[in-house]
Amino acid sequence: MSDNAAALAHFAARLAFETDVSDVAADLATGVPGVVVVDSRSRESWDQGHIEGAVHLPTAEIAARAPGLVPREAQVVTYCWGPGCNGATRAALEFAKLGYRVKEMIGGFEYWAREGFPVETASGVTRRPVDALTAPVSGIACAC
Repeated sequence: MSDNAAALAHFAARLAFETDVSDVAADLATGVPGVVVVDSRSRESWDQGHIEGAVHLPTAEIAARAPGLVPREAQVVTYCWGPGCNGATRAALEFAKLGYRVKEMIGGFEYWAREGFPVETASGVTRRPVDALTAPVSGIACAC
């Protein structure tokens, strides 16, 4: 396989199995059918804040509980804390073992919150100011 062919295969595969916070937010905002966002973190982490409408399903519980919580035809999107954590990768692997279509949300909850998307806690839904190091503060897409 040539270097170019290997690069094409590599990047196409990444896009097939990864998504970012902006794309997930857009899918949720426009009501793309069948998207189920799964937070694979601990109860304590979930309670600190999570994506509004996400399903809380820690990785260790996916095999036992996913079939009763997540429709088989869903497009599952897993997330964990952030780029320094591979918990979303582990969760995605568990869903793949069960035969689900699954993507990992790169950036995780950290970038979700830093980009100013809604965060749900026991107190309700809030938004944090956009971090200029992660997204345009104007709210206009980065167009990447």
